[in-house]
Amino acid sequence: MSLHIAGMGWVTPLGSGVAPVWERLLRGEEASVETISDSISENKYPVFRVSPDALAGLPPHPRLRRASAISRFAAAAGLAALDDARSTRLRQGYGAAGNRKIDMKRTALVFAISNGGVIYTKRFYHDIVVSGADAASPLLFPETVFNAPASHLAAILGITGVSYTLVGDGAVGLLAIRMAEDLMTNRELDYCLVVGAEEADWLLCDAYRRWRLLRSAPPIEPFHRPAKGMILGEGAGAILLGREGAVKIDMTHPGEYYFGRQKASKSLQRIVTELAAPEMEIVVASANGTFIDEVERQAIGKVLPKASVYSVKPALGESVGASGPWQVIVAAQALRTGRLPPLLHTSPDRVPGSPGSAVESRRALVTSCGLNQQVAGIRLSI
Repeated sequence: MSLHIAGMGWVTPLGSGVAPVWERLLRGEEASVETISDSISENKYPVFRVSPDALAGLPPHPRLRRASAISRFAAAAGLAALDDARSTRLRQGYGAAGNRKIDMKRTALVFAISNGGVIYTKRFYHDIVVSGADAASPLLFPETVFNAPASHLAAILGITGVSYTLVGDGAVGLLAIRMAEDLMTNRELDYCLVVGAEEADWLLCDAYRRWRLLRSAPPIEPFHRPAKGMILGEGAGAILLGREGAVKIDMTHPGEYYFGRQKASKSLQRIVTELAAPEMEIVVASANGTFIDEVERQAIGKVLPKASVYSVKPALGESVGASGPWQVIVAAQALRTGRLPPLLHTSPDRVPGSPGSAVESRRALVTSCGLNQQVAGIRLSI
């Protein structure tokens, strides 16, 4: 089955909108870091936050009145992806009817998430601990479940049919696209909207620090040996998948589970080997300053040693569930524009291949190695 990218939406710490964020990335810009703290500890952590300006265009809706940040990020990205698809159809000559081509009753939703709505969950249980179960807010409880953002987005868009939430590590975004491909074999569906979103909170930072994955100050240095750690970022990415579009999902991989770093490298190498093409010059990796950088460096270096390797995470942070869609957006833009942003805070000797701003490739590989136990990959073409 032929699956294509019909529209994309992007909400990041560097702003919102695919074209504006892409231009800033091409200029080598990175988001500003904000330091957050909590009254229960003296520890302070850097995060890449989404500016309120990035959500300025989000239309008011009753579902968003009390929704968490993650739900607002998802709504903004999802709506932007649909608008992008409609405007593309209008440009291609569908006329005014182009706005009616996207039938929400024939559209599925797959949401990718890892950490979830931590901010409201923390508030909900804090009230219980401090004041007892009777103090628990019924308004906050719905926001504590993993599928809350998908529920809000489906209600806003009018999606009444297929809606799934996948929970996993950093590879979950690519696995969501694989699931969307399976769903789209049903001819009752015209589109599938894949959305990944996360919010940043002190509690998350403290947890990742205890797992020895977080660094105390910027920048994120990809492919550094030894690994120095990551910084969390928040935001959302949305990809509307259909049966036509300029960028094609050439091939997806069902992914693999790994147990131990050596097995992670072998698993990812198998995935890269299956998805690689001889003329492939672009690899959008998930390198974030942790042990997964070495896993990707080994796998890509053995199979595609001459490819230009890029990671968006030094500029935007590690957004876990949202990172997969972010990487796909980057790969699609690289194919569309023939350009690749500079890989920040690294040196050429650390990275397989030779990164450059101009790339001439009709295919791109996206790899993802999660911090827990999942690896995944997909191939795009134009």
